[in-house]
Amino acid sequence: MPSLNELSVLPLPAGPALNADESESRLSLTLEGEALIRLRLARGDALQVYLQETSTVPAVRALWAACYWLFAKEPTRQHLTWHLEHAPDDALRSGLLVATPTPGQFRCERSLFWQLPQPWLGQPLSGGYPQQMSISAGKRHPIRAPKPRGEVYRRFDVRLGAWVSLRTVEIGVDLARFNRWQNSTRVASFWQESGSLEQHREYLEKLDADPHALTLIGCFDDEPFAYFEAYWAREDRIAPFYDAGDYDRGIHMLVGEEHHRGPHKVASWLPALVHYLFLDDPRTQRVVAEPRADNAKMISYMQSQGFYCEKEFDFPHKRAALMVLGRERFFDRCGLV
Repeated sequence: MPSLNELSVLPLPAGPALNADESESRLSLTLEGEALIRLRLARGDALQVYLQETSTVPAVRALWAACYWLFAKEPTRQHLTWHLEHAPDDALRSGLLVATPTPGQFRCERSLFWQLPQPWLGQPLSGGYPQQMSISAGKRHPIRAPKPRGEVYRRFDVRLGAWVSLRTVEIGVDLARFNRWQNSTRVASFWQESGSLEQHREYLEKLDADPHALTLIGCFDDEPFAYFEAYWAREDRIAPFYDAGDYDRGIHMLVGEEHHRGPHKVASWLPALVHYLFLDDPRTQRVVAEPRADNAKMISYMQSQGFYCEKEFDFPHKRAALMVLGRERFFDRCGLV
């Protein structure tokens, strides 16, 4: 994969790819052979973006594509300053652009851009589900939306040069793989869930029937490499150990394929997993995890991606570290490309 400076093609989840003709001061984007937008750029501490056709009202998809391209090329760039005679109302209503006190000047903020759910989500948002409180197992919590099926998230990781995606577990398809992963010595030492195919079928079926848990398979270029459990913290066993919000999500993580281990892979899949959970419901303010307190490697990986250790505490079966990543912190420091 070429370096970010050499990037000329950027694949999109829906299939087509953005193609760019770019110089220090010019950017032209095409999609499926169709001219999308032509820009003049003035680089500096603030990147100033001007339309070549100054009097036109650009399509929202063209504005979005240009913002995506420029943020992907410069992962540390926090905002873009757009100069437009007319800004589309949809761009302002969605948060893609924000008006400034200067007439004709608008900003695109990285922290807002990555909170826009499309095109990354493959399913409708859980956040569209109305709130009604319920009590189950002595815990008061919102009734949860029906769980999605199939692919829920897809994004091309420019640094890695690969698609990172998440899909829900299909027990008939994934059981043997899950069994192999759980019976590996490395995984079993932390998960302590080694067992037979039938035991693991029961394990997955129980979670599938549980409205507070969502089981996911992580893929690189559609190759399954990891198993994740996402859960609503309010009705989980973790709830008594911290002040769980109604829409906090928790995660359990297992990388099963040895060739997909390592910090560079974690730096791709962990932000993708967290990104999905924050996009799925805008009411989610925190993502938490409770790895074993002696799992120094995983704790270090999580800290490198913005999590902090709030405390250690005792579950009946382990000493755990409460790892927390807030929504504001994730998007303010968002390094997605």
